[in-house]
Amino acid sequence: MSKKMKAAVMEKLLKVELKDKEIPIERDHELLIKVDYVGICGSDLHYYEHGRIGNFIVEFPFILGHEVAGTVVSVGKDVTTHKVGDRVALEPQITNPDSEFSKRGLYNLDESVEFFATPPIEGAFQEYVTHPANLCFKLPDNVSTLEGAMIEPLSVGLHAASQGEAKIGQIALITGTGCIGLTALLSLKAMGVSTVIVSDLSDTRLEKAKELGADYCINPSKVDIHEEIMKLTENKGVDLGIETSGNERAARQLIENAKKGSTIVFVGYSADGEMTLPIGMALDKELTFKTVFRYRNTYPTAIKAISSGKINVKNLVTDIYEFEDIQKCLQDSLNDRDKIVKAAVKISKE
Repeated sequence: MSKKMKAAVMEKLLKVELKDKEIPIERDHELLIKVDYVGICGSDLHYYEHGRIGNFIVEFPFILGHEVAGTVVSVGKDVTTHKVGDRVALEPQITNPDSEFSKRGLYNLDESVEFFATPPIEGAFQEYVTHPANLCFKLPDNVSTLEGAMIEPLSVGLHAASQGEAKIGQIALITGTGCIGLTALLSLKAMGVSTVIVSDLSDTRLEKAKELGADYCINPSKVDIHEEIMKLTENKGVDLGIETSGNERAARQLIENAKKGSTIVFVGYSADGEMTLPIGMALDKELTFKTVFRYRNTYPTAIKAISSGKINVKNLVTDIYEFEDIQKCLQDSLNDRDKIVKAAVKISKE
């Protein structure tokens, strides 16, 4: 194997180029992975366009990408769980097992987390990456590496549904039909939620939600969402709300349309991290607010759900680009968010 590989390097805002880079060498507890597919996440687009998310600031050059799956090509000497040829999905967050939050089972809240493509940790838009073996989850024969790359965003949806204690018999409302809204939809349906309503301003994205199993789709720019929700719930409101858009108006609509005693899960980040919400109404209804930061312990569940047919992530991906077209992929995803619901980059040629 050549000692050089191609990596998509962001040299400045809105500019990514394929450049030669040394193939990394796995440490004793790691695997060397030949990357097959990497999904395009909203955070990738935000770093690509703005160079920062909150306090995480890109220092150029930088490599994006964290929704990744591939094939094992080399195994560290201490690894006994994997072999060359295994196809794996990579959980992109490396945490400290001795931290307070890891010991409490909340490892996603570990303050020392190293996460692919979150500065200063480089991401997976490169032909090879190394990763701890215990964070590389084997894919069954009937699960492709494209589906494997979708396990990361699916994990967010699964965690949101779990935080909301989703269950059979409920009526749920999801605001926002980006990738995370759609994975929340898939998760709620798999968990037995009886009726899932989705809202968005994009008819194209609402059509995708309908294709993936949404029972009702509402465009608040065309109809009165409160009237529609009341019709669908016999004037009671929804049992569970999941906010994925980061839009204040959508968040307010969730509170307004929530049944008394119900739960709302906040997933989406607003542009500045701030929202003004009708807390008085939330108090009167005795609502429970839950929040989501990434996910934890979701990969095994996600893989089983996909393998068994309970969740179909294949139809999430609307556009696939070759590695040499990654600049176009990022630009298209940025400029045509309405049409490109979810893009993925095919890194490997084999």
